[in-house]
Amino acid sequence: MSETASPAASKEPLTPDICVVGDGPGGAAVATAAALFGVRTVLVRQSGSALALRESARGQALRAVAERARAIAGAQAFGIAAGAGEIDYGRVRAHLDQVSARSAANDSDERLAALGVLVLKGEARFQNRRQVVVGESVIKARRFVVATGSLPAPPDIAGLAELPSLTEDSIFELAKRPERLIVLGGTAAAVELAQAMRALGSEVVLVARDGLLLDEDPEAVGVLRRALLGDGIALHEGRPILRAESHRQRPRLMLDGDIKVDGTHLLVANGRRPNIASLELDLAGVRSDETGIIVDASLRTANRNIYAIGDCAGGAAVGSMSSQAAQHQAGLVLRNALFRQPTRFRREWVPRTVHGRPELASVGLSEAQARAQGEIRVLRFPYAESTRAQAERQSEGLIKLMTDRKGGILGVVIAGAQAAELIVPWGLAVQKRVNVKEMAGLIAPSQSLSELSQKAALSFQAPLAAKPGIRRLIGFLSRFG
Repeated sequence: MSETASPAASKEPLTPDICVVGDGPGGAAVATAAALFGVRTVLVRQSGSALALRESARGQALRAVAERARAIAGAQAFGIAAGAGEIDYGRVRAHLDQVSARSAANDSDERLAALGVLVLKGEARFQNRRQVVVGESVIKARRFVVATGSLPAPPDIAGLAELPSLTEDSIFELAKRPERLIVLGGTAAAVELAQAMRALGSEVVLVARDGLLLDEDPEAVGVLRRALLGDGIALHEGRPILRAESHRQRPRLMLDGDIKVDGTHLLVANGRRPNIASLELDLAGVRSDETGIIVDASLRTANRNIYAIGDCAGGAAVGSMSSQAAQHQAGLVLRNALFRQPTRFRREWVPRTVHGRPELASVGLSEAQARAQGEIRVLRFPYAESTRAQAERQSEGLIKLMTDRKGGILGVVIAGAQAAELIVPWGLAVQKRVNVKEMAGLIAPSQSLSELSQKAALSFQAPLAAKPGIRRLIGFLSRFG
C-alpha cells in the first residue's frame, strides 16, 4: 500500500494490520515504525488540530526568534552597544512558515507513501468494534490506534464567545504583531506565548484566573513569576473574571474588583480538550470521559483491539499532553501490538517542561506526591552558585531534588536556564531508581551548567559532614594535606 487515497476511494474494505486514526506526533510515529517493520498500515489524517502548536515547529521557531530579540535587548548589560533592534514581523512570520514546512516534510504524504503507508484524508468514525469508515472507505483492521490529539478549550466566561479571539493554534497566523495582547490562561502555552510576544515588542497582560501553572512545583513557578513581572508583563492571578466585552471594537475583560483589562487582541490559552467528539467511540465499545479516551497502563481501551495515545488519551495516560509523551506511548503500543510485549506507561517518567524564560522542567514525583509516600529529603541548590550562570546573567533559578531517606531519587524540578536540557540525566536516574550519591559521583564538564546538577546531588552529604565524628576525621586528615 504505497499510494495516497483519492477522494473516490474503493468501496472494498481495507484490511490493514494497523489503522492509525489521527496524525499527531504519536500517530505519525506509530504509522512510520509499523511500516518499517513491514506491517500493513493505514493512516487517517483528520481535520482539526492534532497538537498544541506551541509544541510544533512554529511554536519552537517563535521562541527562537524571541530569544534572539532578548539577546539584542540585553546586550548593553555586557558592555555591547547593540542599539534597539527593529522587528520585522512579516519576516518573523516567514521564518515560522519556513521552519514549519521543513518539519512537515518528515511526515508528508509522499514520505509515508514511500514507506508503504496508505494515507486517507477525512473524518473517521467507528461503525462497530472492528470497523472504521472514512468517507467511502471502510477499514477493517486487526488493531486501531487513536491519536487525534486535542483542541483549544475556551473557558466559560460571559460574553467570551461573542468576542473575536486567538487560540494557541491561530496566533501563528497573524500577519502583524499585536500592539497590546491579553493572554487568558495560566497554562504553559499562555506563559510561553506571553513571554515570546513581549520579547517581540507587544505589550502583554496575562490573566490567570485560576492561578499560574497549577500543575507545576510552586517554588519553580515563583522563579518564573518573577521573570514575567521583570519582563514588564502585567499579571492578574487568581482573580475572578466577571465578563468579556467589546470596548471601542477591542476586547476587554472585566475582573473582580472593578478592574478593566483592555487590549487590541485577545489570546485564549486556557487549556485543551481531547479531539474525540466525532469518532462515535460508543459504537466501538470504547469508554471516554472529559479527560479523554479511558486507557489502562498498556494504553489499551475497553476494546482490547483499540489503543489511544497522546492528547486524546485519558485514564492511566491523563495529564500527559506533550509530543514526547505521545512518541513514547507510540513505542509502547508497537511493542504491545506487534510483539506482544507487556508494557506499562509511567506518566512520571515523562519530563514535563515549560519553555519560558527561565525554563521549568521536572521529572518523577512532585514534592507533594513524594511526601505522600513517606519520609523524604528535599535538596535545593541555587543557580547563583554557578559561575557560568553568573557570567551569562542567568543566575535566577534552582535545582530541587526529592529523595527517600537513603538517597533514592524520587523526583527532580529545575527552574532556570537550559532546564529542559539539564533534566535529561535526571530522567534516567528516576527510571532506574539511581541513588543520589551516584549522581554526585558524575564528573560534569568544567564551566558548564551541568555542574549545578552534580553540586545539587553532593548536597545530600551535607548533614553527614556536620556530624562531630566526621568533622574530627576531616580535621585529622587535613593535618596530612
